[in-house]
Amino acid sequence: MNIGLIGLGKMGSNLALNLVDHGHDVIGFDLNEIAREELSKKGISVVSTVQDLVNSLPERKVIWMMVPSGKATDDCIQEVMNLLGSNDIVIDAGNSNYKDSIRHAQILSEKGLKFLDVGTSGGTSGARHGACLMIGGDHEAYEYLENVFMDVSIEDGCLYTGNAGSGHFMKMVHNGIEYGMMQAIGEGFQIMRQCQFDYNLAEVAKNWNHGSVIRGWLMEIAQNQFEAHPDLADIKGVVAASGEAKWTVETALELEVPVPVIALSLMVRNRSQEEDNYACKVVSALRNGFGGHAVVKTEK
Repeated sequence: MNIGLIGLGKMGSNLALNLVDHGHDVIGFDLNEIAREELSKKGISVVSTVQDLVNSLPERKVIWMMVPSGKATDDCIQEVMNLLGSNDIVIDAGNSNYKDSIRHAQILSEKGLKFLDVGTSGGTSGARHGACLMIGGDHEAYEYLENVFMDVSIEDGCLYTGNAGSGHFMKMVHNGIEYGMMQAIGEGFQIMRQCQFDYNLAEVAKNWNHGSVIRGWLMEIAQNQFEAHPDLADIKGVVAASGEAKWTVETALELEVPVPVIALSLMVRNRSQEEDNYACKVVSALRNGFGGHAVVKTEK
């Protein structure tokens, strides 16, 4: 399959390599020239304009976007929409608000275009070696690309979720759960660190990740980060909130569903912008471990 990929950052570049590994032809574009050059060095074809990207694709054209949510996605969809023809496919695999995806599907449908909203989880390693995909939107477009999605996802990690917006809705709730899980891990390690016993936190994480009820990838990342950053001394407890948990809480309020754990984890992230604590150091280190999200370093 020929794929035009827009957005060659941490996730997009790894996805490009994953696609090529599975025999697909990728042409990439990014506004950032350095990002284009870096991917070109790895053998991926890149172009310098969206127009060139579209022109390089055979019929039926597939545009896969990995760009930031909000205005960047709006602008990108508007640009490609005016360059594509009837029955071409636009994929938004970023972290867009599901309401935006419903709107984008309607706009594109009026132009005769097909739209898929793809919630993408698994971090940079997932994008490279097998992602978890939650796919909403046009069913015929999904069927046309099903083998591509299966190729780049982990076993049992690809799900068609239904109408437009449902993929990003599922990813929104996933990220809300993620906030709560990481906050609980962070608070637990803060207790372990401040108690009267002298624990090696990397060894604690390793132990908990072998047979315990709370074993899993986040615990593996915790071990790796404690080993790479002893006592997390070089990381400040500042944790960004990228938007998905806020949308989850807002949606829960609309549905009158109580979500106290997710809501409080979001409030803690907001507070971390003003107050440094160890639990937030752990959460910051976990986000860096799975998604490459930047950490704020302590001053030496």
